[in-house]
Amino acid sequence: MVNNDSVNSNRIIYTPSNFAKSSLLYLQETGTLTALKPHKSARTDLDSYLFFTVLGGNGELEYCDETYPLNKGACVFINCRKGYSHFTYKDLWKLEWIHFNGEAMEGVYQKYLERGGAPCFYPEETSKYTEIINSVYETANSDDFIKDMRINERLNGLLTLIMEMSWQPLKQQKAGKNPAEILKSITKYISENLTENFTLEEISNRFYINKFHLARLFKKEYGYTLFDYISERRITKAKKLLRFTDKSVEEVCYDCGFNDPNYFSRVFRKIENRSPSEYRRLWIK
Repeated sequence: MVNNDSVNSNRIIYTPSNFAKSSLLYLQETGTLTALKPHKSARTDLDSYLFFTVLGGNGELEYCDETYPLNKGACVFINCRKGYSHFTYKDLWKLEWIHFNGEAMEGVYQKYLERGGAPCFYPEETSKYTEIINSVYETANSDDFIKDMRINERLNGLLTLIMEMSWQPLKQQKAGKNPAEILKSITKYISENLTENFTLEEISNRFYINKFHLARLFKKEYGYTLFDYISERRITKAKKLLRFTDKSVEEVCYDCGFNDPNYFSRVFRKIENRSPSEYRRLWIK
């Protein structure tokens, strides 16, 4: 267990055999991390491949001159030689991660990119990934005399899952998912997760659709922008809370996914032509 003023982490730093380094996929370190306050971690030219999943909270990944918002359920798979940084917000995150490598990994990662793999993706569930990472952790912490072989087997299983996700857009096309179905899934996701830090990149990555195509498609289908829709859903929820709860305007603001009460009031007034407090007074007379 590692504790400091920024994080609590439970990790294993592993030293593989020379045989593992030359012939197998091998573990470097793995563990879990719970953030105690907003902080940033950065690495450059690290001879490693990193996979992690966000178990809770949110943050961002900066990688290859791109920024990827990370919410609960996000998975990240990157080549650490490229240099990267990640940091968490006010909604502090919990991560489970694994650093690993192998002689064939450069080619494997290149194939991942060629087949549509992205630094960040959102599987339907993360349990399959975390089960493998937990199994690697337990094996690395054991006295198993062939644990390098067992770790290699589990890391191959992890790569198989990751590769399968990189081909998911092709699977969606083969399954005949049309734009209307994708938009329906997106609006359902937004309505069920209004407190998330939505960005066009995060939504497009989650649903395997080009962000510019998504923006055009949404406007054409609904007559307003994706972010107008998000604001409308948040304000609708805010009106319910203002009418039927005793929560303060500030509490309603945060419960509806806004990070700034002043901004919340401006958006509310733009849509309702009155402030949140005026709206409440009007409806609870």
